[in-house]
Amino acid sequence: MTYQIGVDIGGTFTDFALFSQDGGIVAIHKQLTTPQDPSLAVIEGMGTLLANSGVSFAELQAVVHGTTLVTNAVIERRGSPTGMLVTKGFRDIPEMKLERRYDLYDLTPGFPEPLVPRVRRREVDERILFDGSAEREVDPASVIEMTRELLDEHGIEALAICFINSYINPAHEIAARDAVAELFPNLSVSTSSEVFPHWREFERWTTASANAYTQPILDRYLARIESGLEDMGFRGYLNMMASNGGMVTPATARRFPVRMMESGPAAGALMSARHGKALGIPDILSFDMGGTTAKGALVRDDVPLRTYELEVARVHEFKPGSGIPIKIPVIDMIEIGAGGGSIAEVDERGMIRVGPRSAGADPGPACYGRGGEAATLSDANVVLGYLDPDFFLGGDMPLDARASESAIDHHIAKFLDVSVARAAWGIHETINEDVARAFRVHAAERGFDYRGCTMIAFGGSGPVHAHSIAAKLKVPRVIFPPAAGVMSALGLLVTPLSFDVARTNLTFVDALEDDWYDRHYRSLAEEATGLLREAGVSEEDITVIHRLDLRYQGQGFEIEVTLPDTSDSSAMRSAIPEEFGKRYQEIFSVPGLDERLEVVNWKVEARGPEPGDAGTPKFLVAGSEGQTARKGSRRAYFPQAGDFVDCPTYDRYALAPDDTLEGPALIEERESTCVLGIGAQARVDERYNLVVELGEGF
Repeated sequence: MTYQIGVDIGGTFTDFALFSQDGGIVAIHKQLTTPQDPSLAVIEGMGTLLANSGVSFAELQAVVHGTTLVTNAVIERRGSPTGMLVTKGFRDIPEMKLERRYDLYDLTPGFPEPLVPRVRRREVDERILFDGSAEREVDPASVIEMTRELLDEHGIEALAICFINSYINPAHEIAARDAVAELFPNLSVSTSSEVFPHWREFERWTTASANAYTQPILDRYLARIESGLEDMGFRGYLNMMASNGGMVTPATARRFPVRMMESGPAAGALMSARHGKALGIPDILSFDMGGTTAKGALVRDDVPLRTYELEVARVHEFKPGSGIPIKIPVIDMIEIGAGGGSIAEVDERGMIRVGPRSAGADPGPACYGRGGEAATLSDANVVLGYLDPDFFLGGDMPLDARASESAIDHHIAKFLDVSVARAAWGIHETINEDVARAFRVHAAERGFDYRGCTMIAFGGSGPVHAHSIAAKLKVPRVIFPPAAGVMSALGLLVTPLSFDVARTNLTFVDALEDDWYDRHYRSLAEEATGLLREAGVSEEDITVIHRLDLRYQGQGFEIEVTLPDTSDSSAMRSAIPEEFGKRYQEIFSVPGLDERLEVVNWKVEARGPEPGDAGTPKFLVAGSEGQTARKGSRRAYFPQAGDFVDCPTYDRYALAPDDTLEGPALIEERESTCVLGIGAQARVDERYNLVVELGEGF
């Protein structure tokens, strides 16, 4: 029997799931992340999981990995010293940005500093015009001279080559890259035309800079993972989750580390979509809360919404434009600094503020007993009775309830002159409202009506908060999947290999001739499918999806349209106006205009075969046979009752299909606890999901 392991690194915990083709989900595991070197927790955790399951590394066929390493490197500025070569006269583009304020009423808005400071940028006397013709050729000798200067004076480890209009003609960037690679083979080099050939230079250059900035750190990290696995006897293959929800090989990840920006969170959104599809629920709110952050994604018609832009390192969490724009294909998610380790404090207004600062894994919340003194969300949930200090991680990691009470009293309660319990509820409720508000904004901006749909909640902290957040959003139903605490790790195991490529080339639809596919799509399709073939996917197993960014002539924003799945290029071309018209009316609720259609971006996604269903965890099936689900009761706080109440507690592993529960109740599993509010009705379905109806009035 062969096995696969999914590994998802979070800011506080690293999650593991062991899967076999014959037996489905065999075992799961969760342990603290090692921030100083995340690979240590990965190797150690896999060893623990396999040893507990009686499986050897030699039996392991694949390790599938998701990580926030790249995102954190950008946010925390832990990337490598990076230089930048730009076209002469364009050195200040990173500071000029888009020349607009994200807040009209703030005359001095703050922005994150460029990843490559001005002192490490050099101007190259070359010029490609808007139509792709070369006005001034690039001089490789000057490129070499400037690169050597950056190496000698600034010790750069990476270089971003960003020339104007390279999206339409990359020849100068390629020539510069080849010249640098020949003389400085140990220098990581990224060209903007290869990373993401987009026509707006500021976003294209920030993306290329982020790619170069994180290349050395990801390369070293993957080398440690590969070395550790080899030392343990692993002879299978390693894949990485990309931000678009597909898998890539380590070679591709090293080449495009920026594509790993939302690596782990994307897996959770994809798993939510799979659960929804299996249950016949096409529209889903995917809610993931772990130890450091909370992530929300919207699933429409069984597919998570996608975008080609995200922002990292925002100065203001909810203000688009206040961060570093990154142009990559990505699952469209809202992310806020709300998790078990989020630090609570009283702000200058005398109000409770929670996050975005986090205690992380080291030292962690006060209740971890690892030296943390700040009051965190996990401390509040311990005080409120939602978490059992003796059953955290199944009892492997006991919590210190007195430390939680002391931290909340010292940092919150005494400043507000309230009891520790009321202060704890204030922390808990602040997070609930923060997450609900983020969902409202995210859904409204995308025209997604979540009222009447279903929330799928997971992550270590998600099931604790989901009921209250769903009630605020007027979402009538919440589903807690099996092994919700490690669901992103499970999502890694049911994701195919895939890769997206896109290129800007402005073209009017009515000007497309019979050879339009060969001129615009052929090279993109070959690039995307070539990466999958290199990973061992056979040609007949590759699916190619064609998309376009379209707009009416004179408009400044584009709409993405997916073209019909057909090998007939004439039929595909004929369908463009109709598909755009339908999408335009969906978004704006008005018929299309009588204007020329213009293609801005040409996009291709190549996907490998879909893996099979992960199935129901075997330990849930085995655990539910002949066991009593009721564990006892615990005092827990519920605002509807106005105080602590004796709340029944249940063993999630002992619940069987058709079992029903009524709130208030606490359903405990090793990695998380589901909190059912007063009036909620829950049942276990045939797939061992806990389906919760919030009840009248929520």
